[in-house]
Amino acid sequence: MPFDTIEPPKTGLVLFDMLNSGFRERSEEVQRSKQPMVDNCVRLMNVAREMGMPIFYPKADHRADSKDLERRYIDLAPDMKPWPNPENRYRPHGTNVAGNPGGDVIDELEPAAEDYVIPKHRWNAFFQTKLELSMRARGISVMVLCGGAIEVGIASTAYAARDLDLDIVFVRDACHSGKPGVGEMFMDQIFSRMGRVRSTDDVLAMIRAGAAAAAQR
Repeated sequence: MPFDTIEPPKTGLVLFDMLNSGFRERSEEVQRSKQPMVDNCVRLMNVAREMGMPIFYPKADHRADSKDLERRYIDLAPDMKPWPNPENRYRPHGTNVAGNPGGDVIDELEPAAEDYVIPKHRWNAFFQTKLELSMRARGISVMVLCGGAIEVGIASTAYAARDLDLDIVFVRDACHSGKPGVGEMFMDQIFSRMGRVRSTDDVLAMIRAGAAAAAQR
């Protein structure tokens, strides 16, 4: 496969944790800041459907009572501040749980019947899920990765995909980080050593070029 093409039959679009809890249940300011990312994910989804590319939706699938929550020692709480009491590190999952609307995919990206919804219990979308099996069954060797947060689930999933020898395309403007500068650091310093980092426009052009090349064979 040439460097600047993506072959649709061999490619899966991964829309990671695009859930109401991270979008529609947030403040208007946060929703406005994330809207360009959502719009780009919609563009990618629409072209993937047009080209017959499988679409995968890894989504958090936690217990409502948070009894599947890990209790390891960590220095910083999710707000990036030290825990007031390091021995009490408990933070419930909130609305991002199975069976709650907060854990549903946002309406703009609603999965279709032919798509793959991948319930997951940790950051890494491959860990103890059916994602790898589903991709291998479809002959997929390339993963187009979108969603958020970059430094959390996107990074964890990307490291796993690399170790599974998948070819990764990171869509820079269809991923999100809530930490200033962190997303850029991952894209420029880390992900570019693991795969190809491209804009939404670039990825759409690569998909269309791959489809055109396949049609000429």
